[in-house]
This record gives sequence, C-alpha cells and structure tokens, in this order.
Amino acid sequence: MLLSKRGKRAINQPLRADLDLFYEAMENRYDESENPDGVFTLCIAENILNWKEMEAKLREVAAGPIPDWVPSYTAILGAPPLREAAAGLLKRFLAGVDLDAERLAIAAGAAAVIEMCALLLGDPGDVVVIPGPAYMAYTPDIANKAELERYDLFHLAPSTASASGGPALRKQDANSANYAFPTYYELTTDDLDRAHAELGDRFRVLLLTQPNNPTGQVYTEQQIADFSNWCVEREIHLVFNEIYALSMIDQDHDDLIDDYGERRWFTSSLRWLEQQKSPYLHWWYAISKDFGLSGLRLGMAYTYNEDLLKAWSNYGSTSMTSNHTQWMMAEIFTDLDWVAAFVRANTQRLSDSYATVIQVLRKHDIAYARAMGSLFVWLDLSAFLTADTEEAELALWREVYDKTGILLTSPVGMGSPQRGWLRMVYSCVSLAELGVAMARFDHWLGLRPGN
Repeated sequence: MLLSKRGKRAINQPLRADLDLFYEAMENRYDESENPDGVFTLCIAENILNWKEMEAKLREVAAGPIPDWVPSYTAILGAPPLREAAAGLLKRFLAGVDLDAERLAIAAGAAAVIEMCALLLGDPGDVVVIPGPAYMAYTPDIANKAELERYDLFHLAPSTASASGGPALRKQDANSANYAFPTYYELTTDDLDRAHAELGDRFRVLLLTQPNNPTGQVYTEQQIADFSNWCVEREIHLVFNEIYALSMIDQDHDDLIDDYGERRWFTSSLRWLEQQKSPYLHWWYAISKDFGLSGLRLGMAYTYNEDLLKAWSNYGSTSMTSNHTQWMMAEIFTDLDWVAAFVRANTQRLSDSYATVIQVLRKHDIAYARAMGSLFVWLDLSAFLTADTEEAELALWREVYDKTGILLTSPVGMGSPQRGWLRMVYSCVSLAELGVAMARFDHWLGLRPGN
C-alpha cells in the first residue's frame, strides 16, 4: 500500500476547484511587452499593490543585527517579542484597548490557525456554521484533518426571501447610480436559531468573517454583541476572522461615493472580546492580505480560552512560523508610524482598483456587492446562465476565461444562495494591468445578448 486511507482521499481532494487551471494560467500571464495576449489570474486572494514599500521595509529590517533567539527554538505559541509587538499593533489599529500578549497564539499562516482551532475546538462530525457566501477553502481547512463539517447559513426575511427559500438578490432601480444589491449581512439571531434547531449539539462553531470574503461587507457593533451573547449562552464557540481588517475601501472615493448612501463602517470585534473575556469567543488574523505577505506564512489567534492555549502549546509545534519571519514581523509591527502610512496607501490603492472594476459593472448594469473592505468584487453574472445548474455555472466561469483571459474564482464551494455570482480579485495585479483586464471584460460584456 503506497498511501494510507487518508492519503488516498487526499489524492482526489484538491484544495480548491480552480487550482489546476490557476497553475496553467500562471504559465501564460499577461505582460505588456513580453506577453500582451496573456491571461489574468484574478482568482487568488493576494495583494501586490504595496509590494514596493514592503520590499524596502523588509530589506531595511533584514540589514539589521539578527537576535540570538532567532536560530533557536522558541515558544510554540509564538516568540515573545512577536506576541508583544502584535499586541501593540492590534491595540493601535483595531482594538483601541490594551491586549494581553499571552492570549495570542502564532501559527504558519491563516490556514494553520484555522486548522489548529478546528482540531482543538471540535470533534469529527461537529459543524462549523458559516454565513454565506464565504471563502471556499474553509471547507478543507476544517475538514481535512479535524473532520468538521461546513454549514452555509443564509439570512431569511420576508422582505428578501425568494420563492426558492433563499435571499432574492435583485439589482437596484436602473435609474439609480447604485447598482449594488442590499447587504447580505443582515444576519440575525433568528437565523442562528434556525441553524441550531436543525443541527442541535453538532453546532459547535459559528465563524464570522469581516470584511467578508467574497462580498467585502461587515457586521455592525450590535450584531457583534448579539451573536456573541447568543453563542456564549449556548456554549457555542464564536470565531471572528478579521484577516482583511486593514484592507478598507474609501467610501468617499469620487468614483464610489454614490454606492454608500447608508454607511456601514468596519468595527473590530477585538474590543468586545477583550471586554467579555469569554472562553467561547476567539479572533483570527494573518499577514497575508493586509500586509501582502502570503508567502511568509504567519497567522494568529486571540482568545481567553486557557485550555485552547494550553492544548495549542502541546499540539502546535508542526504549525510554527519560522523565527526569522517572526523576528522581521515583530520589527515591522513595532514601527507603528510606518504601518500607519502603509495602511493609508493600501486603502487608496485598493479603492482605485475596486473603482476600476465597478465602473465597468455599472456600465453594463451588472449587480455587485457594495464592499466596505477586502480584496474582492462579488458580481452577478446570473443573467448569462443557460440553466440553474452547477454545470451551467462552471461553463459560464470557463467562458469568461476563454473569451477574456480573466480567470475568476471558481464558484464551487463558495456557499452562494444563488448561482451566477462570481468572485473577482482586483489586488493581485497592478492598476495598469487591471485596466487592460477590465477593458477585455467590458468588451465581452458588450457582446452579450441585450447589451
């Protein structure tokens, strides 16, 4: 036998449905001079818009003396200098209050943090409830080793429920400048009650991502409090994933301001977690998105669950981040003025890129989610479906790639309540390259029937 049963399953369980095509497309990427007919991989959540500044900062840090602790073993929960630096960073930019560095756990990227929490908080067959649509790779992250199950939860209300039982995602009035559909995230505790009634004790974790992947939308402070109280009362773990917490859209941007008549601002749950100090409330973060450093593999969790931290310190050695990365990030995190300037530039560049996409969608009356943050546009191509089936949805996704050279994220596993909504990542190419991609997309939309 060449592999275990688990190994055999892994052969036929790719991380995500678009990975093979992504690798193929990466061999034919667009280059203005070398490959002008190349393709755009607008499907992987990476942010390269600030790499020039980040590269210079990494070079600056790397030129300094390396502390003696770097080549040695360090605490499994993370090197103390990094945890202290991270607590200070999070206080300044998210929490607004002092955080206890001893409550932080560090791991090799967001996926490692998700997997560690899944292993230590749930048993095989337990369920993680995730409001949809949501990041497709939550499924393998919680299932491959921990064997937890995913449940996509949708908000249902009389004003938005469709005949099929899901939210009716309708375009705005064609005469309005705002083509975005009403926010998905009107989630209420009634929705949680409905999931709990169906799942019973298997409802082990509620996972809330804000800003959301793929919609870019956020929760209100009242929702954060309501969901936290609901979970604590029922001894259900609640995790806030705020991996895009510093990747905001400027709602006053000249090309976007008409979308934001009713403002909703991002509020981190960290202040609430610090106030409540409940063992059922947890928080996740990583440097892959806001700092554009997905390759450095550093994620973190914040929790007042002492048992979780103790278990992590016993089980987490295989998920540790390299000390060299921990040292460099500690140096960056302590330079708060540099981080502040970096975040401001990030907001401006994300907003410019987001607006580049939105302007084309408005031109063709394509509905999209009104994003407050993240790296995505969640857009509605359902009018181009030939049937309400997964096969037709995948065919549409592939048509976009074949006709435009734009590889969007595969719709498989995104937990959308309606077919035909696709995710576009706009931060993984330069603004100039995005302009070329959107010119192709504009042309393709113009050739569709009815345009």
